[in-house]
Amino acid sequence: MDNWPKTAKISYKRWRNSEQWGDADFVGQTDEDQGTDAEICTIASNFDAEATQSSSASGSNKPEETFTVDDALEAIGFGKFQWKISFLTGLSWVADAMEMMILSILGPQLHCEWRLPSYKVALITSVVFIGMGISSPIWGNVADKYGRKVGLKVCMCWTLYYGLLSAFAPAYGWLLFLRSLVGFGIGGAPQSVTLYSEFLPMKARGICIMLIAAFWAIGAVFEVLLALMVMPDLGWRWLLGLSTVPLAIFVCFCFWLPESPRFDVLSGRREKAMATLTRIAKENGKTLPQGRLIAYNQNERGRFKDLFAPQYWKTTLLLWFIWFSNAFSYYGIILLTTELFQAGDLCASMFTASFVQTKIEPDCSLECRYLTSADYKDLLWTTLAEFPGFLVVLLLVDYIGRKKSMALCFLMFSLCILPLYACIGRYVSLTIFIFIARAFISGGYQVVFVYTPEVFPTENRALAMGTSSAMARLGALITPFVAQVLLRTSVYLTLSVYCSCSLLAGVASWLLPIETLGRNLQESSLDQETAGQTTSTTRESDNTTGSADQ
Repeated sequence: MDNWPKTAKISYKRWRNSEQWGDADFVGQTDEDQGTDAEICTIASNFDAEATQSSSASGSNKPEETFTVDDALEAIGFGKFQWKISFLTGLSWVADAMEMMILSILGPQLHCEWRLPSYKVALITSVVFIGMGISSPIWGNVADKYGRKVGLKVCMCWTLYYGLLSAFAPAYGWLLFLRSLVGFGIGGAPQSVTLYSEFLPMKARGICIMLIAAFWAIGAVFEVLLALMVMPDLGWRWLLGLSTVPLAIFVCFCFWLPESPRFDVLSGRREKAMATLTRIAKENGKTLPQGRLIAYNQNERGRFKDLFAPQYWKTTLLLWFIWFSNAFSYYGIILLTTELFQAGDLCASMFTASFVQTKIEPDCSLECRYLTSADYKDLLWTTLAEFPGFLVVLLLVDYIGRKKSMALCFLMFSLCILPLYACIGRYVSLTIFIFIARAFISGGYQVVFVYTPEVFPTENRALAMGTSSAMARLGALITPFVAQVLLRTSVYLTLSVYCSCSLLAGVASWLLPIETLGRNLQESSLDQETAGQTTSTTRESDNTTGSADQ
């Protein structure tokens, strides 16, 4: 029995904010318990059998000094290395945003050039999201099993290849097929957030992931500017080809990307993780903590059933709906922008001298018309809304928390949709309301990208991002048929769908069990289970001591 490995050593840290929360206790067994804001537990479980055997061989009872990846990243801080990886992973966001923004430009152009009916125009957008929805869990599983770097590099190369080929599509069928393959590749883009978040210290994580979101805004604005310059003279094929330039740059420089040290540690590759952390420390001019890096050798990673474990099932279901609503509303307002601008005077009164009519709906005349320079400029103004939305949420996400920030963004989006019921034409007021609505929904979309990798452990973080992204793609898949097809039937019903969905998502955000503000990234679900058991034991011990004192 002396040769058996010793029990795991648990280091326990407690934080209390007595002014706000008092002396609430933390029990990490369920979603609600783990979400308590009063205390944050950091668990360092030493599963390293080699270290245990070494200690036994030396005959010393003094425990060997160890540190976790969290400890190393906190010691290293945010520096030169993080700035480099910010720009590189940001390029994947620029490329993703450009491929998304092109959908709102390509549809009206092909609607006129190829004389496509509205459902075929909507299908051009939908096949992209079908590809993304199918591939997102696949890329997430690849990233959890084979590494974040592997998954991200392969999906970006895939998107570049088929993005270029789609520029040469000879007919509508070929364009659908190639754009669906582009969507399949873009489905892996959220893994850039997974990779990036795992290199960040806790205090900088929220702001840094939000800063990465700025690259999405840059990509969206760049795509509109590119369309303004290219479309009048060169056409949509050149636009598709030139939109792959950020992807090409990323592919050229992705060899510099290291693998996530969190993934290496969970895979039992301690030496590789140490080499990465040493490299980061050297570039940042810092030193690593003294001792031995703890390695978790966990082979069962990226399992779908783990998302529905007792401590995660409620969070998973609520997040799926939030991701769905974010994408449904975000891409909906993008598509509505071009549709409403094309319509000119959107609404014509259906009132006549008699009130016999039961259908009092706006008369939408969305006939075939090419986008003009004025359309692109208005689209540019509404796209610039990404930046103020980003700045507002940047100030809120580390002040009021992730959950409240998401709820606030959904509420403000719904309020900005309401004035559109007044059937305003193409005036400054239309641009202003769309601008504000897009600012808040884009800000909320970025917050969920911060929250999701924080709430799930490393063992299934990429899968959680992938499945959540798949739900977002489902929302984006449905939204063209609402924004481009249903709009021609009923403007009121279209706006009601977006307003209701956003309000429900705000409620779901409020009901999320876990607030991740100030919470370390978990390496494994075992961390939280051990945390709950240790804290419960400590609580019972404190109660017993208190009774004895009385």
